[in-house]
Amino acid sequence: MKLTKEVVIAALQHITLPNENQNIVDSGAIKNIQLFGSDVELDVEIKNPTLQYKKKVEVDCLKAIHEHAYEKSKVKVNLIVNAPVKENNIKGNPIPGVESIIAVSSGKGGVGKSTIAANLAVGLSDLGYKVGVIDADIYGPSMPIMFGLEGETPTTVNVDGKSKIKPLESYGVKLLSIGFFAQSQQAVVWRGPMASKALNQLLWDTHWGELDYLVVDLPPGTGDIHLSLVQSIPLTGAVVVSTPQHIALADARKGVNMFRMDSIDVPVLGMIENMSYFTPEELPDNKYYIFGKEGAKGLAEQMDIDLLAEIPIVQSIREAADAGRPAILQGATPIAIELLNMAKNVVASIKKRNVALPPTSAVQTTHSAGCSTK
Repeated sequence: MKLTKEVVIAALQHITLPNENQNIVDSGAIKNIQLFGSDVELDVEIKNPTLQYKKKVEVDCLKAIHEHAYEKSKVKVNLIVNAPVKENNIKGNPIPGVESIIAVSSGKGGVGKSTIAANLAVGLSDLGYKVGVIDADIYGPSMPIMFGLEGETPTTVNVDGKSKIKPLESYGVKLLSIGFFAQSQQAVVWRGPMASKALNQLLWDTHWGELDYLVVDLPPGTGDIHLSLVQSIPLTGAVVVSTPQHIALADARKGVNMFRMDSIDVPVLGMIENMSYFTPEELPDNKYYIFGKEGAKGLAEQMDIDLLAEIPIVQSIREAADAGRPAILQGATPIAIELLNMAKNVVASIKKRNVALPPTSAVQTTHSAGCSTK
């Protein structure tokens, strides 16, 4: 049979996309049809930029043409995303009273990111700053345990006629976590949009008061929560935590590159190497590099960012986290001094960043894409 545009149009009329009242032809989504013998190329305009939606449109077009036009056609679908872009004029500091926002991130789980975030927050408080923490690790919130607040529930407070969440406080730090709202033994099983909505509630429905620093403990990896965060608030900068071994550093590199993407452009304040080495108590002059030596230092040099700290493996750090009292509170011990120096280095990096760079703004998203399949 001879393939014509009329045959292709008739085939495409079998497609009605989600939330559309008309088929894909009558809705005007088909912008162009070109035929090259039995091959078909389509330009399709869509309003939903998600990968799942794009894939559905592609698959539906292929199936319709193969089933109702010509089963051996090679089909190329060019998707034109024309999603309405919400205006976002937020610049500087969108959370009233919060001066600087620090994201603590890691490329992979198990590197001690939350432990570092907790000790950083308490260290900043010990330096005389007003500090808050958002436990944005929606799927594995651990801050309630680390701050000795497991089982506690935040109250609400009336602010300008609106009911706001009042963060809990521990060791001079204001804290809010999804863990306060879920049972301790309950798994949080949410799709990305639900998790992002929960993060926005922690950000916007909370009365933080006056803060010098808001530390955000992100989930490991790069995903919906990270994107939602940079779209919701302007981050002052990000700290990336890694252990020294190659597999962790490879993921840490991805984490740094995510913040450096042109579309995100969040300054990376530096890297923190956790579990750098082990020193037995009976051999205080010995260092054993269990996971490799100076891995984060080498990566920081390669990527031209600061190495903010090298934190050793110390049993008391784990014990302190389990006991709900961050290790930085252990007085004049070597590990407490090391953790406090980490906090000082983060402050110095932020001051350097503020001299060299203008205030950040929330990410402005634009949507355009071209996808094809044959």
